Amino acid sequence: MPAPRKTRTAPPGARNAAVRVVAGSDEAEVKRRATELAAEMAGPDAGDFGRDVIDGMADNAGEAAGRIDETRQALLTLPFFGGEKLVWLKNANFLADSVLGRSAAVTEALERLQETLIEGLPDGVKFLLSAIDADKRRTFYKALGKACDIEVFDKADSSRSGWEEGARTLIDTRARERGLRMGEEAIELLAMLTGGDSRQVDNELEKIDVYLGPGRREAALEDVRALVPLSRAGVVFELGNALAARQTSRCFALVDQLLKQGENAVGILLVAIVPTVRSLLLVKDLMHRHRLSPPQAPWFFNSILNKLPPEATEHLPRKKDGAINAYALGLAAAHAKRFELAELRELLEACLTANVRLVTSGLDERVVLAELIGRVAKR
Repeated sequence: MPAPRKTRTAPPGARNAAVRVVAGSDEAEVKRRATELAAEMAGPDAGDFGRDVIDGMADNAGEAAGRIDETRQALLTLPFFGGEKLVWLKNANFLADSVLGRSAAVTEALERLQETLIEGLPDGVKFLLSAIDADKRRTFYKALGKACDIEVFDKADSSRSGWEEGARTLIDTRARERGLRMGEEAIELLAMLTGGDSRQVDNELEKIDVYLGPGRREAALEDVRALVPLSRAGVVFELGNALAARQTSRCFALVDQLLKQGENAVGILLVAIVPTVRSLLLVKDLMHRHRLSPPQAPWFFNSILNKLPPEATEHLPRKKDGAINAYALGLAAAHAKRFELAELRELLEACLTANVRLVTSGLDERVVLAELIGRVAKR
């Protein structure tokens, strides 16, 4: 999910407040939070002798082992002028599941650092570790998890269920921090265009903030469309929404954009039009059979599906993790009232016919798509 914060807490009585860890695949968020923690742990009066920052970005196993041992020595060295000292092993890249991370030299150096941490740090010495793509299966990582709090910031994984809701929460939170208000459709589109990546979300919100200026603080769907570049995935998402909303002119404009980007007509049909019609048919049938009401928002549809018996949902499309693609179905459910069940069955047949025509007839592909879109989007 885009990256909501997760804190893993050590068992009661075992937590070491002098040791903190920030890790995850979302590099921007890891760096941001680690910088905040470094300021908190070092205190406002910490000077050059109150901080010992060690660069954790290593190019090879020998260099990584050297940085780990340097960290260990810094932890065992008392501050020159008394008081407190923060040792920060910053942006470590050798805890990942990689050739570097699995090397014997790194493993042995981490074992030495782990022993030092278990034995306890000298009074006044604090340790902060920030790591990119840390492998949670590593012995060192597990030992840290038992001894201290680990804050994890992972990038949204669009192949797993629920990422859309996490991305929406991130965007809504970051927008409010800037004093911006965004409608649900604007948030949904920005989530799809950024994939929930926190750095890209911040960049796009900054553009929107500057564009609106102090006099206008509500970002509409059209503002997102005007300011945020449409990726291929974003155009496909927009086309599916436009079809479901039966916005004919918008559909034609998006198809033209995909064709200009080098997409072929069969690809557009199979990744945007067919999935949209199929999702509409599936949810319309479910809503008819089980007397379901449209969800107030797409991400609420999962809870509706969970109330149905397993046999009622076993035919629904699923993601790589085996979970139902509830968000896509929720989007369709919000628009299903625009279509009749028999009509959707006919439209799915029309998609098959269009596919055959595109592959075998030699007709102009834009004409074939235009005829199909005109039929789907016609009110």
